[in-house]
Amino acid sequence: MSRIGCRRGSAAGEIALPEKTQAGTMAYVEIVTIVLMSLFRTRWKARMAMDPRSTADGATALPIARFEQVHTIDLDEVRSAVGSAFCPHTLEPIGTGGASPVRFHSATAGTVGLHYLDYGTGMCIRPSDLDDFYLIQIPLSGVAEITWGSETFESTPAVASILQPGGSVTMQWHRGNRQLIVRLDRQSMERQLQEALGAPLREPLRFDPHMELDRPGIRSWRGMLTLLRAEMENGGSLPTEPIVMKEFERLLLSQLIVAQPHNYTEVLQRPVPVAPRTIRRAVEILEHHADELLTVEDVASATGISVRALQDGFKKYFGTTPMGYLREVRMKAVRTWLLDADPSTTTVSDAATRCGFLHLGRFSVQYREKFGESPSETLRR
Repeated sequence: MSRIGCRRGSAAGEIALPEKTQAGTMAYVEIVTIVLMSLFRTRWKARMAMDPRSTADGATALPIARFEQVHTIDLDEVRSAVGSAFCPHTLEPIGTGGASPVRFHSATAGTVGLHYLDYGTGMCIRPSDLDDFYLIQIPLSGVAEITWGSETFESTPAVASILQPGGSVTMQWHRGNRQLIVRLDRQSMERQLQEALGAPLREPLRFDPHMELDRPGIRSWRGMLTLLRAEMENGGSLPTEPIVMKEFERLLLSQLIVAQPHNYTEVLQRPVPVAPRTIRRAVEILEHHADELLTVEDVASATGISVRALQDGFKKYFGTTPMGYLREVRMKAVRTWLLDADPSTTTVSDAATRCGFLHLGRFSVQYREKFGESPSETLRR
């Protein structure tokens, strides 16, 4: 078995953050955001000054207009185009006034999608589950009523809404409601959160569906979004430079994790206890030998501590067992392997075995529970 094959997908990352706290990591993200925004601001203003389409605030007449996908009254065409960018959904016009042209613009940079949508009239929207992405809907004008589970709230230019995996949602966009929509990849988001936590996720990430747009941290996040939008609208190099865009995307996700409340916010704000050297050594063994047959006794012996001490250490510092931690490393590895693989030359069994899963049936069940799809579905993407 290739050790590299399994290790390349280890998304658990570097678990211990010596000399740091999670709160310190959050502050670091905010500082980096401020520095980068200041560096990009001069470049952005210069670009806006030279663009005859620009308005005083640096926006074009319509957001990302050069990426228009549809401008039509045909709702079937609209449903197809919007569904291709997001997910299957139903559309039902509401109110009076007759049909109006729908505008949908859509652009992608890395795994970040930026979209503009104006239905032109009132519309009731019922999307299917967002299995593998988050949507942040920012009204530019008008009002939308969002029903998330049993909760209903109004989304306005002061309050954005976040749609996310694992919940039912119904939306009523009133006439005049135009939205800028950000699509963020679930796997990238979870990987970024795991790096901040220094441990595997024990439950799915759940954001507060209300986003207060005037909060300082959210204003910083929106500043980054404005930069990306300007680069897309004006043919900048940021969206087309893979290395730069990857780092920008990481910062965009980190700032969102820091600024928007979610079910891990409290944990992120706590000081992180630094794991002892022996436990950190155990983590290294698990991550670097995840594709090998390992037992808890093997790891304990290699680190020079008892099995009981090893188990207690993982429970205290990572909230799981050594084998539970190893399973998370392997799961992330095999998912990355399947996403990168050619279905014509790779099988699920090959990928699972290469990353240390020997019981294919049990692996498939655990994989579906974690990622919401079967391994074969991931491979066919």
